[in-house]
Amino acid sequence: MPAVRAFAFVLALGTTIVGASGEPESGQGKPSFAIQPQTYEGMITDTHCGAKHSTAIGETATDCTIICIRAGEHFVLVDGDTTYLLDGDLFVLKRAAGKRVRIIGSLNGKTISVTAVVTT
Repeated sequence: MPAVRAFAFVLALGTTIVGASGEPESGQGKPSFAIQPQTYEGMITDTHCGAKHSTAIGETATDCTIICIRAGEHFVLVDGDTTYLLDGDLFVLKRAAGKRVRIIGSLNGKTISVTAVVTT
């Protein structure tokens, strides 16, 4: 009789076994909630210059941003006093550098994962 109880116990456990990651081994994880894309507006620039490009180099905001990006800076969106890092297609971001834009993307902390860019 103890063997039957042990077998029933093991069988019951077998239906609820969870892997080391805490996820069911069937591959069915907890439902994930996708971050909904939102719209952000501002100017695409770089982490070095922000909203104020140097007039000393005699370049436009677009040219200044591209120069800074080539020097290792990162694209940002400046919206008033708020600055967001941009993570997206570099070709698309370069085309909009130094311009006012509307960005569609998902915010994670202070970084926007860019889905689309529309110049305004």
